[in-house]
Amino acid sequence: MKNQTIHKKQGDLTAWLIVLVFFILWEFIVRINNTPVYLLPAPSRVISTMIAFPLTYAQASFITIGEALAGLCLGVMAGILIASLLTLLPGLEDGVMTLAILIKSTPLVAIAPLLTLWLGFGIFPKIIITALLTFFPVLVNILSGMTRIDPALHDLFRSWNASRWEIYRHLRLPSAIPYLFTALKIAAPLSLIGAVVAEWTGASGGLGRTMWLAYTNLNLPFMFAAIFILAAAGISIYRLISWAEKHFVFWSQNSILD
Repeated sequence: MKNQTIHKKQGDLTAWLIVLVFFILWEFIVRINNTPVYLLPAPSRVISTMIAFPLTYAQASFITIGEALAGLCLGVMAGILIASLLTLLPGLEDGVMTLAILIKSTPLVAIAPLLTLWLGFGIFPKIIITALLTFFPVLVNILSGMTRIDPALHDLFRSWNASRWEIYRHLRLPSAIPYLFTALKIAAPLSLIGAVVAEWTGASGGLGRTMWLAYTNLNLPFMFAAIFILAAAGISIYRLISWAEKHFVFWSQNSILD
């Protein structure tokens, strides 16, 4: 355990050093080449922009992250419910998965304007768009977790004359929990992308709208500041999920190590 902790700290330190070197090189290249700010701003310029407009970015971040989390929750619930349905009624799997793949394969930039047109410019279409982007990895992972159960345990439940619902509740659902965290690691960053893309099609606020206005005015420092905030939010959410996974499904990690 001690060696694992040391290794993790070394990995975190290495990651931060790589990020630091990247920004130093970025700053150096921009300054040495006298790159115009409307083409590529230096990181120092981007950070100074964030410091100059803290309230603007705080309000925009609150809107976008709120939309992303709401859409993520809706997508997770939809993925779990559909996976549960397919587990209890396996005959529906081919048809439902075909429809799910069709939705997943449709470009988000094609769906977003339509939902905005049908549902308006409020928060609801943003949540729906984010949910459509995030439900598929949850569906696939949860379905895998519910079907990849220990055959010995399944035979034990059958020997007790357990019903399909009892097997689902006491065996399949618990076995899918580690897969849920894996799905969340994929879906959480996607939720931010979904919220931003939805805001680009029409919104009164949010980081997506901030980026769009900055882009149309060639204000790249303002645009990159929003990108930095989105990246920081994505990393924070990912690390929070990893922390929760470590503390809530430690039994799964121990079984893998054994």
